Amino acid sequence: MKRSEFLKSSVMLGLGATAASSTLAAAMPKANRAEKTFNLDYAPHAGMFAAHAGENFIDQIKFMHDQGFRSIEDNGLMKRPVALQEEIGNTLAKLNMTMGVFVIDKGGNGANTLAAGKKEYIDIFLNGCRQAVDVAKRVNAKWATVVPGDFERTLPIGIQTGNVIEALRRGAEILEPHGLIMVLEPLSDTPNLFLRHSDQTHLICKGVNSPSCKILYDIYHMQKNEGNLITNMEKCWDEIAYIQIGDNPGRKEPGTGEINYRNVFKYIDSKGFKGVLGMEHGNAMPGKEGELALIKAYREADKFK
Repeated sequence: MKRSEFLKSSVMLGLGATAASSTLAAAMPKANRAEKTFNLDYAPHAGMFAAHAGENFIDQIKFMHDQGFRSIEDNGLMKRPVALQEEIGNTLAKLNMTMGVFVIDKGGNGANTLAAGKKEYIDIFLNGCRQAVDVAKRVNAKWATVVPGDFERTLPIGIQTGNVIEALRRGAEILEPHGLIMVLEPLSDTPNLFLRHSDQTHLICKGVNSPSCKILYDIYHMQKNEGNLITNMEKCWDEIAYIQIGDNPGRKEPGTGEINYRNVFKYIDSKGFKGVLGMEHGNAMPGKEGELALIKAYREADKFK
């Protein structure tokens, strides 16, 4: 081959390779450069972007930041090694990100129910609160989830409610000096759970009467249990400190179910909410394709302005 022809061929191959590389880069999330942030502060969780970022949670947090997210949440944080908790906290601080909720460990959602008023159950809960203070300091967390447990069917509902309020008051006494807020989460997982509705949770928060006892309004669970989302949020708004997301049915990202999330987000924004909205749901599709679809779903639902 003549030198001139070789050079021409090499240039064409180089241009083709560059074009292919550009096409691939355009299809992938941008590395080392953060996308624009969202109107609201959505918080992914561990494993949500593992296909892109790998299994290392620290790498996942960095990927979340690159996609425009500025918070995370980690239900299982209390069970992680102290060294990893500290690494998570340091990573969030460097990226100027916020830690959303983690769960105060009391043995499971239904276990050791506070409705029973039993000393041994309350002691487990209070010990969890003390440990949560130390965990929160490592990651600069402000919110921790509490689920009071199952019904105690041998007691009248009023007595159960009184028992829950009394136990939560004692927990709030531990948390309040440290600025840590326990957020009570009514759930739809099983009818055996004592706390299931937003008005019931509002009543309990009023009874506890502490800045360290507020509502975690999980939109997925409340859609299942009571619907009428915006109206019920408005009624309880003065006690809502944290919000979680999940479409219904399926408990996946916005746009995969029946909830008009763009309208719900617009309402939340109109209330001046500056807190975290936890993405406590699964991905509708697996792999990288599913992760990109999830990000796109949030970009679409976030277009309320």
